[in-house]
Amino acid sequence: MITANDLKVKGIKTIHQEMSENDEAIISFRGKPRYIVIDFDKYDELRALELDKIYLETMQEIKDEKYKIISTDDDLEEHLKDL
Repeated sequence: MITANDLKVKGIKTIHQEMSENDEAIISFRGKPRYIVIDFDKYDELRALELDKIYLETMQEIKDEKYKIISTDDDLEEHLKDL
């Protein structure tokens, strides 16, 4: 774990060193973990998984007919009020 002060004093070198030993670098602020730095390829992989999950949830909602067709401005206004 990297403290915010270490990052401030030593800069990106601290992150690079931590990432050479681990898959991620956790940055703490005032003694609590606040941020995680990960490799960009890992980020892309996680983002793709997140989008796949959203897609599957959406397909299930369509299958379960849990959607609303909005074809007019009035339908849109009604839907926005419901949100």
